[in-house]
Amino acid sequence: MKIALNRFSLALAASLLSATALSGSANAQDEGLVVYNAQHESLGREWIDAFTKETGIKVTMRQGSDMQFANQIIQEGDASPADVFLTENSPAMTLVDGAGLFAPIEKETLDQVPDQYRPADGMWTGIAARTTVFAYDKTKLTEDKLPKSLLDLQDPAWKGRWGAAPAGADFQAIVAALLQLKGEDATKAWLKGLKDNATPYKGNSVAMKAVNAGEVEGAVIYHYYWFGDQAKTGENSKNVGMHYFKNQDPGAFVSVSGGGVLKSTQHMKEAQAFLKFVTGKAGQGVLKDGTSYEYAIGKDAPSNDKLTPLADLNAPKVEASTLDSKKVVELMTAAGLI
Repeated sequence: MKIALNRFSLALAASLLSATALSGSANAQDEGLVVYNAQHESLGREWIDAFTKETGIKVTMRQGSDMQFANQIIQEGDASPADVFLTENSPAMTLVDGAGLFAPIEKETLDQVPDQYRPADGMWTGIAARTTVFAYDKTKLTEDKLPKSLLDLQDPAWKGRWGAAPAGADFQAIVAALLQLKGEDATKAWLKGLKDNATPYKGNSVAMKAVNAGEVEGAVIYHYYWFGDQAKTGENSKNVGMHYFKNQDPGAFVSVSGGGVLKSTQHMKEAQAFLKFVTGKAGQGVLKDGTSYEYAIGKDAPSNDKLTPLADLNAPKVEASTLDSKKVVELMTAAGLI
């Protein structure tokens, strides 16, 4: 009797496990294409809705941050439920690429993006871009009093006068560009100046609000926060002007947002189609006509008319695929910034 019961229990357990596995598989299938979206949620949703409308392919978006998702994908490995990974900045793409977890992007998709906005290995591609700016209080600073270079902000003359959001992936990408352009010693010196002179804020929008409210005279942020606020009520940017460093200065850094397909995907055809869409005419059109105010980077793809053209920014040449996020975290931690 005990043997029979044991056999029955084992059979029941096996049946339940099988049902659970089938249920999990069905749920995974029900999700369709899974996108780990570290871009702004609204932009990710605009891309996904437009893609689904055009193709009929169902997409599930999971929202998170650059490094959160990058580290999660590496932990998940081949078992990751993600099919596509989208970021705000390129260091997170480099991290996943370095772990060997991306599939090669199809040539037709790569051909839609200029060489300077994608890595040479073709394992991921740029999908959008944003530029660094110095947002300043127009009631306190005139153009002749603005910093000529991002490096000027380490001068003691700027102590207590500017702000930044050093803990975020956005700012760490800027530091990574500085490291690549000027080297470790110069980066250490600038980070010390940041620690000594700047007020830390939790995010670019908070830093911009602080400038607008007169808490600080300026802040290093990305451009689209100002444009986004201006497009709404302008209440958080009415006193704020935008200073573009240009002159190939580290402060003119253009950060590339990336997209990649996980090699573990069970939906390779659909995942590749999604990235082809995002980098193509319709996907880049979302950037031109939508509310993100990020730059379109596809070949011959126009950006929003309100933006200073990319060609006029005179940005420094930075190899996005080699921005060293690990070294940046090490240096910023040593400087007491994160």
